[in-house]
Amino acid sequence: MRIALIQMAVTDDKARNIRTAVERIRKQASAGAQMAVLPEMFCSPYDTSRFARYGEPPGGEAQTALSSLAAELGIYIVAGSLPELLDGLIYNTSFVYDGQGRQVARHRKVHLFDINVDGGQYFRESDVLSAGDTVTAFDTPWGRVALGICFDIRFAELASLMAREGADVFIYPGAFNMTTGPAHWELHFRARAVDNQVYTVGVAPARVERASYVSYGHSIVCDPWGRVLHDSGPGDVDAIVELDMSLVSSVRRQLPIRGARVDLGITCAEGS
Repeated sequence: MRIALIQMAVTDDKARNIRTAVERIRKQASAGAQMAVLPEMFCSPYDTSRFARYGEPPGGEAQTALSSLAAELGIYIVAGSLPELLDGLIYNTSFVYDGQGRQVARHRKVHLFDINVDGGQYFRESDVLSAGDTVTAFDTPWGRVALGICFDIRFAELASLMAREGADVFIYPGAFNMTTGPAHWELHFRARAVDNQVYTVGVAPARVERASYVSYGHSIVCDPWGRVLHDSGPGDVDAIVELDMSLVSSVRRQLPIRGARVDLGITCAEGS
């Protein structure tokens, strides 16, 4: 699977962001990409006060543009995420389109980003966003892919459910910040890859120092052995990374941990 990581700088102009995404995906498709992945909130500033204004209902302009592009290029597109407006609520939602432009998956971020780090980042998505409640996976010609969004990667339980859906690749559009990114971004992608014996793919916006929320960047691919295959750094750059899907079955054969269950026979004392 040749997957393009579109680490674009997100601006205040939604139409410009959509044009940038289309142009960058078209360029990577011409270079051989079979799937392209955009960042979290690729067409909106990552700012809770702007999600309603930049959001769109099902079938909105960003979704229509990327569905048409997928059909034109004959590739899969994971449309990062955008603010989805539905029934008076706002979701942080990723749409996936196949090579015919059909929507084959939709993931609404399950774990909303509410943090208050001493001396660091404060952010509360739940002030304006509603949470999703489903595990999302879809089939491709190269293997089964599961989808999460950013903060979802911190929850090993969700990753385990994604693995139980038969996924060989986990994709997380994300936007870690300059507090959590250096500390935990790579760590989480390597951990989820090793825990579940899958490829993990994270695609972030490029770092824009003047933005109200500064993305760490560093779009990443890790293999089922936990090795970092690619790190994009902080810049406004794209990359194509080839995933050798035979490695998934090879690692699972060598370390047969998936599906293993052990009864430890431990009884917890009352009150412990």
